Amino acid sequence: MTEYVFGANILENLTTGMYKDSKVIYREYIQNSCDQIDKALKEGILKPNEGTIKIWLDRDKRTISIEDDATGIAAASFQRTLGNIADSDKKVGEDKGFRGIGRLCGLAYCKELVFRSSAKGENTVSIMVCDAKKMRSLIDENQRGKKHSANEMLHAINRFEQEMTDDLDSHFFRVELIDINQENTDLLDFQQVKDYLSFVAPVPYQNIFTYRSEVYKKAKELGFRLDEYNIALEGEQIFKKYITILKEPTGTKYDDIFDIDFKNFYDADGELLAWMWFGLSKFQKAIPKINQMRGLRLRKENIQIGGEDSLQKLFKEDRGNSYFVGEVFALNKDLIPNSQRDYFNENKARAEFEQELRKYFNEELHKIYYDGSAFNSAYKKIDTYQKKEAEFKEKDATSGFVDKDHRKRDLKIVAESKKEAETAQVRIEKMKEKADNPMHKVITRIEHDRPKPVIRVVLPVSTDEPKEIKSTHRTDRLSQYSRPERKLISKIFSIILTETDSETAERIISKVEEGLQ
Repeated sequence: MTEYVFGANILENLTTGMYKDSKVIYREYIQNSCDQIDKALKEGILKPNEGTIKIWLDRDKRTISIEDDATGIAAASFQRTLGNIADSDKKVGEDKGFRGIGRLCGLAYCKELVFRSSAKGENTVSIMVCDAKKMRSLIDENQRGKKHSANEMLHAINRFEQEMTDDLDSHFFRVELIDINQENTDLLDFQQVKDYLSFVAPVPYQNIFTYRSEVYKKAKELGFRLDEYNIALEGEQIFKKYITILKEPTGTKYDDIFDIDFKNFYDADGELLAWMWFGLSKFQKAIPKINQMRGLRLRKENIQIGGEDSLQKLFKEDRGNSYFVGEVFALNKDLIPNSQRDYFNENKARAEFEQELRKYFNEELHKIYYDGSAFNSAYKKIDTYQKKEAEFKEKDATSGFVDKDHRKRDLKIVAESKKEAETAQVRIEKMKEKADNPMHKVITRIEHDRPKPVIRVVLPVSTDEPKEIKSTHRTDRLSQYSRPERKLISKIFSIILTETDSETAERIISKVEEGLQ
């Protein structure tokens, strides 16, 4: 029988060609550590709440170290476990990793990849050294015509060693990326790595996230264990960076998350596919990118799948996902992350998952952010009218109009704004009548945060032709000038009003008045 050959390009596909973002190395190695911590807890090697994953960045030596204190790997099985490719003993639906290829990802970003491990009760530290630089050189040769098989390449780049230890109680697994490539310096950037882990890794919510207890309570009600691990970056524990404040691109607060709501998703047999929580705000606009937590994020085993936009395609509008903050926890064992962990494999479970989420996103969530935005816009029309009316009355009282035509134009603008405000008030009342939770909560919050009580709009300004009154012209303030001069100035003011918008016109006229005083 013909022996099948796996060429060197298979290793390129599993390393340099596998991932879009170099920071996935942290996710892949943390994922493996989490599985081993779970195993150590089952075997009694660790007690509940024990088990840590420590990450160290050495910017001077350009080295990354990721270590856990879980089961470690026994010396007898070390070479088989790490040397074989895509031959993992892990199980789909039970373990976070299961393909047996994730450990290779580091080969794309450094000169040398080193694995060290020791199991409890053994006096041996097992070591595997992978020459990543040589691997890339062999891949290049392969592409230029000098063919290598994957088996030949692995023998060429891997070597196994052992060291003796007196610490029989030691149990650990450590991966080291030695001499990080210059083009991958971002892997050594503390803040970038911290920001990445704060949403991707299975870690607890930070204490300042007010609604974390409600999320935990909901998970408990569903009988769902929210996997969380103690992960430290250079000694600093990592937390999910959810907060309740929403910021403008300038960094100033414009809104906040004042409550959260939940939704469960079931398949055709009534089995729970997934559940989610999402934040309620006033939904004034799509959340700016400066808010790192924005978007409904997809998670499996509490590890993020893809980025903030993984679920964007399930909204009828691309912008829909950007109005929300929240998480969707996929539970069904057949919702299997693909090899890049940016979405799920295609199967029946994924089809049902997408169907249920798409329906809820486009019927319920779309209505929430659309109506929330419309409710805010309606009140803006009322506020605009009240502002215009106040400005008109002030001009009338202070001879602020250039001439009769100026007053007539502004009066028309106020009257039109009144009609828009009245229409907006009717819309507000209708929306309030139809609103149920969570929209009722959003409306209540919007009205609560308004600076003054909301009243029905009335227009105290008369829309009749103005009566002749003395000193109705703005140029009457310039009494030091003769009547013909004031008439000319008034004509200039009128031209400015005609040729520019009202705000610009007011600024120019005020400057002219200052110069003429």
